[in-house]
Amino acid sequence: MADEDRTRADSRSGDRSSDLPTHRATADITGQTRSTLRRLARARRRRRWVVEGVVVLACLVALVSYLGTRSEPETPDDQATRPGGVPAGVTRPTALPNAEGRASETGPASPGLRPRQRPPSPDPTPSVSASIPPPAAGPALSVSQAEVPAEVNLTAVGTRDWMHWGLRGGSSTARKRGGSGEIIDGGGPGRRVAWDGNQETVRWSDGTPERSASGSPNGVYTCGAGNGFSLAVAGSGEPRTVQLYAGTWMARGLLEARLSTGGPTSTMRLEDPYTSRSAVFTIRFRLPKGARLVLTWTVEKVFTEHCGNVGLQAVAVR
Repeated sequence: MADEDRTRADSRSGDRSSDLPTHRATADITGQTRSTLRRLARARRRRRWVVEGVVVLACLVALVSYLGTRSEPETPDDQATRPGGVPAGVTRPTALPNAEGRASETGPASPGLRPRQRPPSPDPTPSVSASIPPPAAGPALSVSQAEVPAEVNLTAVGTRDWMHWGLRGGSSTARKRGGSGEIIDGGGPGRRVAWDGNQETVRWSDGTPERSASGSPNGVYTCGAGNGFSLAVAGSGEPRTVQLYAGTWMARGLLEARLSTGGPTSTMRLEDPYTSRSAVFTIRFRLPKGARLVLTWTVEKVFTEHCGNVGLQAVAVR
């Protein structure tokens, strides 16, 4: 029994001594694994930073290249090389008016009179307000120009008289009911064509033969250099103010104002070579009874082969 007990004790002692090296080896392996994992993690982070830096640098290079291409605006010479010499997106008529005074139904939309979002003109002709200082109680004349409001109330601005064109076709007119009759339509060279696409609209509540109208975009235009409109306003001996609502499409329009009694002619121009433009011309004058203010609104220059024109919506007197 004593020998058996010693044998068991020696066996247990041997087991414990054999376990000690095993635990040390496991600890060494675990430490080495953790150190390796940390090195791998640091290496992955460095690679990720390098990749992100390359991506950011590539984006900066692309942005600088894009801004370089955008910093050189297109010149008028570049625009002139496009088909037809007209920038893309600009509508224009491709047919002259037919016998009924309307544009051909087979062509695109006729020109409009939109004054906003226009590119600068490459051939500007500055307009300068002209004024003739009069002697006391003598004839007087001055001309100025401004942008047309989105809507014009002819009843309000034409307290003495007003006239509108194009509501029912190229030859139709509407006038102030019971007005002074001071506005005279003298015709003018070129065929008048009705147009219902003006961005600025007019309304009235005291008209004839149309008693009232609201939000009308109608007007008339005539194509070609030298063509246009001739109007007159009778003098009364008192100061009068005339407002002429007109526009151009791919043309330069020339307004000439003169007094039938003589004296210098006041001129003003409006142009846009690329699309349409509109304005309200304000003419202030004083003339004796029997004399007239004479206005001509004509195409001075065209910038397209397809119906460069001047347009007319209305005239009001107060």
